[in-house]
Amino acid sequence: MKKSIWDDSYIKLREALKDIRLRADLTQIQLSEALGKPQSYVSKYEIGDRNLDFIEVINVCNACNIKPEDFVSKFTSSNTNKR
Repeated sequence: MKKSIWDDSYIKLREALKDIRLRADLTQIQLSEALGKPQSYVSKYEIGDRNLDFIEVINVCNACNIKPEDFVSKFTSSNTNKR
């Protein structure tokens, strides 16, 4: 079954990605420049207009000086998605 970007897991992922950007004290513009993308790229995934693939999530983590494995570990331990 295909998941919607509005499912709880995707919402939590978007919130977690925005949180690491803010904790890194980066604006959307600063993060987008670090990623080599337009500002709208960051805005769209933060509001749910765009999904990121796993490699893109890793790139965001790296740009925010977060180890991707730490982000994934924290996200999976805090995500209590019921199956």
